[in-house]
Amino acid sequence: MNAMPGTVTIDLAALRWNYRLLTALAAPARCGAVVKADAYGLGSSRIGPILFEEGCREFFVAQLLEAQTLQECLPNGAKIFILGGILPGGERFAAESGFIPVLNSLEQLRRWYTTAAEGGRPLPAALQIDTGMSRLGFSPDELIMLQCDASWMDRIHVELVLSQLASGGIPSSGQNRDQLAALLSLSKQFEGTPLSLANSAGMMLGKDFLFAMARPGIALYGVNPDHQMPNPLRPVVRLDVRVIQTRAISPGTKVGYDATYTAKKVMNLATIAAGYGDGLPRTLSSRGAAFFEGIRLPIVGRVSMDSINLDVSALEAPAVGLGSLVELIGDHQSIEQLAADAGTISNEILTNLGNRYSRVYV
Repeated sequence: MNAMPGTVTIDLAALRWNYRLLTALAAPARCGAVVKADAYGLGSSRIGPILFEEGCREFFVAQLLEAQTLQECLPNGAKIFILGGILPGGERFAAESGFIPVLNSLEQLRRWYTTAAEGGRPLPAALQIDTGMSRLGFSPDELIMLQCDASWMDRIHVELVLSQLASGGIPSSGQNRDQLAALLSLSKQFEGTPLSLANSAGMMLGKDFLFAMARPGIALYGVNPDHQMPNPLRPVVRLDVRVIQTRAISPGTKVGYDATYTAKKVMNLATIAAGYGDGLPRTLSSRGAAFFEGIRLPIVGRVSMDSINLDVSALEAPAVGLGSLVELIGDHQSIEQLAADAGTISNEILTNLGNRYSRVYV
């Protein structure tokens, strides 16, 4: 018997369908896959091999430990890029493991060069250019320094030059075209090296943004990267949470921490076994909802660490009781809607789903 308080159901057939769609959209560019943060919380050890079976060969993670975990479950032939580069002390292990760091600074480049020299062989790397996000990557001045002294290229083979869009999710933003132009200009010294700019949202901006490789992340998992258009992707994730108590309350009864909600009439409440400790933000308090058999059940009062109160007055008693499942993400409420109610983005919801849910792969 499954006594877990909730279940995250991951639809692997939908994942496959989404990757095929994104691959077709990217063509003739290659389509990599961003599987950082444990494949956005869905389990890189399960997601990675599925994507490999579908033809993905370039995988992107954020940190060295993520690369190690992913490599253990992938067949030979996969390339694993580490978007944050390698922190000091990890260079030798990364080189021996065959990981490809995304170099973001002169210091990272120097340390990777030294590792290559000590190993007596050139090492592969990707190089990120900051085209306007001011987060990671070489600045224009630093690129000039690399051009003035190109001896580092004797030890480092640049396999990919990339940049990250800051406003890809806003198609009308002029920053997208500005970053496109900046990448074209700043990458001239690496003529012949494959370029990459398009993340999930960038893939929807047009062929100009695709270059040699697209790097979808959140779109793989069914989240619409362009909220102004119908979602062409299939949902991968469903979240159902169990009821742990029901009760009737009278008018004037206060609900939850800080007494932020007071019943105006007789109400039936159901308390479910998940809260902000399970990735359901506190900002859903008295804003979000769950669903049961298509009926919306508003959240009332504060979201607690381990529990949430729902107004189930619209259901005929005893429709829900101890152990009943209510839907947080599924047929009646998309992850985008849950995130919107919380005032955040789908990425944050997915990556914060905790380990107290059972995970079922179908």
